Amino acid sequence: MSSCIVGFFVLGACLIGSQTGFAGSPGKEIFQQRCSACHSIGQGLRVGPDLAGVNDRHSEGWLLKFIKSPQAVINSGDPSAKALFEEFKMVMPDQALTDLEIKAIMSHIKEVGGNPASAPSAPRAPSETVVEATPNEIELGQNLFQGKVRFANGGPSCISCHHVRNDAVIGGGILAKELTTVFSRMGGEGVRAILGGPPFPVMQAAYKGMPFTEGEIRALVGFLQNADKEHAYQHPRDYGWGLFGAGAGGLVVLLGFYSVVGRRRKKRPVNQDIYDRQIKSE
Repeated sequence: MSSCIVGFFVLGACLIGSQTGFAGSPGKEIFQQRCSACHSIGQGLRVGPDLAGVNDRHSEGWLLKFIKSPQAVINSGDPSAKALFEEFKMVMPDQALTDLEIKAIMSHIKEVGGNPASAPSAPRAPSETVVEATPNEIELGQNLFQGKVRFANGGPSCISCHHVRNDAVIGGGILAKELTTVFSRMGGEGVRAILGGPPFPVMQAAYKGMPFTEGEIRALVGFLQNADKEHAYQHPRDYGWGLFGAGAGGLVVLLGFYSVVGRRRKKRPVNQDIYDRQIKSE
């Protein structure tokens, strides 16, 4: 699949935080604020692919439809959109953007021009310039992820929806994507961009009015970077035998409780004494 297709996916994720107030702003401003963390124009791969020349590879009408409602384009049977879904196994959220906002961004990309510096569509490795977090920041990120430390603005813990394979972290939720190797897939800039402006509807709703602080973002990025680096040494957790043991233990306790309580019960019918007296009187 061509790099432009992946570009639309990540570009849309970057754009979702765009506010309607950008309608009258130049495309360059919108691109720099919402897209430049993930994309370059003619300077090679960042988190996502280089977007130079993207206007020449698809029509304006297709770009408008896809960025605003990827799900609808996929459902229509569009081969490029379907290929995108097959590669990522997820659907980019619909974008609350006007035609003018999208056209402004596309116009800026066209004005900058240039040729894509890197053809491959795969995201690059974590940036060389990312400064690794300190051990204290990694520990804080781990505690924030698990909910042992509350987020400053009251948002829910990450483990409610996500899982990370790490011996120090309990099993997480399965509502959203597993994050063990997210740092390799997206790099520090990409993870930081998503935490700073969540592109997914469920995440947006969960953290509405409760954004992460800069320190929390740095701690979470540090923890995820460390989890990615160490995941090969972690042991997958098998909760099957643990759950079986807990269930068997609970059954033994209940049987013991009922056996003690049951000793005080009557061992024959209530009317047996009356019946016996009646028989004797005859």
